[in-house]
Amino acid sequence: MQSSWRIGAILGIPLFIDSSWFIILLLVTVSYGLEPSWHSAWGNLAWVMGFALALLLFASVLLHELGHSLAAKFQGIAVNSITLFLFGGIAAIDKESKTPGDALKVAIAGPLVSFGLFIVLTAISQIPALPTPVGVITSSVAQINLVLTLFNLIPGLPLDGGQVLKALVWKVTNSRIKGIRWAARSGQLLGWLAITFGLVMAVFYQAFSGFWIAAIGWFALRNAAGYNQITNLQEAMLALTAADAMARDFRVVDATMSLRQFADTYLLDENRAPVYFAASDGRYRGLVSIEDMRDIERSQWETTPLSQIAQPLLDIPSVREGTSLTEAIDQLEAAQRPQITVLTPADAVAGTIDRGDVVRAIADRLGLRVSPAMIQRIKDDGQYPPGLQLPSIAKSVIEEARA
Repeated sequence: MQSSWRIGAILGIPLFIDSSWFIILLLVTVSYGLEPSWHSAWGNLAWVMGFALALLLFASVLLHELGHSLAAKFQGIAVNSITLFLFGGIAAIDKESKTPGDALKVAIAGPLVSFGLFIVLTAISQIPALPTPVGVITSSVAQINLVLTLFNLIPGLPLDGGQVLKALVWKVTNSRIKGIRWAARSGQLLGWLAITFGLVMAVFYQAFSGFWIAAIGWFALRNAAGYNQITNLQEAMLALTAADAMARDFRVVDATMSLRQFADTYLLDENRAPVYFAASDGRYRGLVSIEDMRDIERSQWETTPLSQIAQPLLDIPSVREGTSLTEAIDQLEAAQRPQITVLTPADAVAGTIDRGDVVRAIADRLGLRVSPAMIQRIKDDGQYPPGLQLPSIAKSVIEEARA
C-alpha cells in the first residue's frame, strides 16, 4: 500500500506527503473549527479558518525543511526529497556535512526559518486594516511557528536540537560518532520523559493531550534508538579490517589445465567453490572468471589453458588484509561484483569478501546472532538485507576520515 504521494517539487527537490499527514490536517481543522470562541464569533466560517490554518501549518513545516535543504545544497550536498508526515517533516539529505561547523548550519537552518516566520507573521497580524479572521489565523500560525522553533531546539535526536548537540560534541571531541552517541542518548532520555509525562497526564488527569505527548515521546525514542544503532554499526566497522571479515572459501587450481578439464572437474561438482584462482610454478596467475570462459568457443576448451583467461590479481578489484572494513565495503560496491579479493603484502590471495561475510563480521563484533542460513542467503542474493544501509554508512565514515 502506498504510504506517501509526490505532489510536486520545490527548487528541484521532490516533495512528498505521507498518508499520516492527513491526520494532522483533520485534527487541526476540527480542533479549530470547534473552537468555542471562533465558532461563536464566525459560525461556520470557523471551519474554513481551521482548514486555512492547517494549510498554513503545512507551509510552515515545508519552509522549515526547506531551510535545512538549502543549507545542505549550499554545501554541495544533494537533497533527495522532502516528506511531510504526522510528526512534522524530514529532508532526506544525501550525506553528512564534512565538518561540525557545516553540520551546525544545516541543523540550525530549520529553526531559524520557523523563528523568522514567527516574527514576520506576528508583524502582519498587527496590521490594523487586516480583517479580523485573517489576523486571528496569522497570529495563530505565528504562535505555532514559535512553538515549532522551541520544540525543535530540544537537545535530543531526532530533533534539530539533537543535531545541534551532535555538531557541538563533534566539534569538542573531534568525533562525529561521539556526537551522534551523545545526542542519541539525550533523545532517548527525553523520549522516556515525554512518554512518562504524557501517560501521567492522560491517566491521572484525564487530559487527552497526554496521549499526544506520549506518542511524540515514543516517536523520539524510536528514532533516537535508530541513531544509536547506526553509531554501533559505524564503531564496529572502524574496529574491523578486511582480514577480520574475509572468508577462505576459494580454491586454487592448476593454471596449466585446460578449460574443459577445469569445467568437468570443478564446475560440475555439487560442492564447487564460489571463487577459483589459477596458479602454477608456485605463483598465482589470476582469478578464473566463468564469464570469461563463456567468451571462448567450446571447441577450443580442450586446448586453451586456464592461464590464458586468468585475470592478474593486481588487475581485479582487491583490498589488502589491513584495509579497514569501511574501505572494503566501499570497494565491494564500486566493483559491482559478488565478492572482492583480499591480498597479502606479498600479493598472494589471503581470502575473499562478499556481503554475507561483511554482515557476519559486523554481527560477531556487536554480539548479534545471525543464522548461517541468513548469511548464505545474503551471499546468494549478493545484496544486503532491506534497510541495512551498510554502503552509505561506510561511505559517510570514509568521508569523515578524509575531511
